[in-house]
Amino acid sequence: MTKATYKDAGVDLDLYQKAMSSIHPMLAKTHLAQKSRVMDLPGGFAGLFRLNNPESGKAGRNYQDPVLVSGTDGVGTKIKVALEAEIYNTIGIDLVAMCVNDCLCLGAEPLFFLDYIALGKDDPERLVELMDGVTKGCVLSKAALLGGETAIMPDLYDDGDFDMAGFCVGVVERNLILDGHAIQAGDVVLGLESSGFHSNGYSLIRKVVFEIAGMGINDPIEELNQRTVANLLLEPTRIYVSAIDSVAQDYPDQIVFSGLAHITGGGLVENVERILPANRRVEMKKSAWEVPDSFKWLQSLGGIDEEEMFRVFNMGIGMVAIVRAEHASAVQEKLQASQFPVHVLGKVTEGEKVVTLD
Repeated sequence: MTKATYKDAGVDLDLYQKAMSSIHPMLAKTHLAQKSRVMDLPGGFAGLFRLNNPESGKAGRNYQDPVLVSGTDGVGTKIKVALEAEIYNTIGIDLVAMCVNDCLCLGAEPLFFLDYIALGKDDPERLVELMDGVTKGCVLSKAALLGGETAIMPDLYDDGDFDMAGFCVGVVERNLILDGHAIQAGDVVLGLESSGFHSNGYSLIRKVVFEIAGMGINDPIEELNQRTVANLLLEPTRIYVSAIDSVAQDYPDQIVFSGLAHITGGGLVENVERILPANRRVEMKKSAWEVPDSFKWLQSLGGIDEEEMFRVFNMGIGMVAIVRAEHASAVQEKLQASQFPVHVLGKVTEGEKVVTLD
């Protein structure tokens, strides 16, 4: 009688252990920024993290009335581009960015990150490449990669397919939560540039580039100085933690940011409107910044209406910061010095809650 094994069913536990042993050194790299707060637990079923910093002067703050902030996200069909290009070491940065940037909008300090990766078959090399990106994203975010889950699911996923999800936990003092209530008339609206398409709208991007235009993943784009399709579409999502933190540290006891909005699906208008309180309106001008050539190229390639472009994509602005007018110039200079190009998009006024972009 034939004896069935897990390996016969599509899951090789020896390969799985090989992959896990390669990942542990990657986790250690992400613990450096939070070294005194991550608690060692070899072989544990979960991770341990100290909220307050046990070592004075080290990474992280101590809190009087802490509120935990959590967020989860994925990277959508940008994964299909990574599969087509067979490039897997950047998509993990996108995963971290999409989660961390959301938590940042509430004023939170990112603490730790968890990831979930599902594959159709055991593939240690691909897993290491995926985790390389996650590790880089965590280092950029100063968030410890505290744990995660790798699931091998034959029949549910085809051989070679994978999916990813991420989970970020941060913390903020209760009286410093950015929930929009501090936004007032006269505040200045700043826009921090994106690094490209980030991780939104890829179903439309893929339809235009591969289906309508019939382009290949390695084709050069003449309008973009021969940049390849893969290079353009796999540009990682920008992480804004260091930029926002550099400003916040200069004003520890003052309201500088009255609101932050991560520009994802829904574009500038819908995402900024999410953080506005009643009786506040935001007026922004499209002329405040130059839309990057990559968005113009995509729009022309697919004959996409401008209104659709501005609703689906960030159009070159990945994070909006609403700041007090008296600090606007200093904040803009600080962000520019931190290598985060920023533009004055408009202002906050009194009136019916609405966002305009003219």
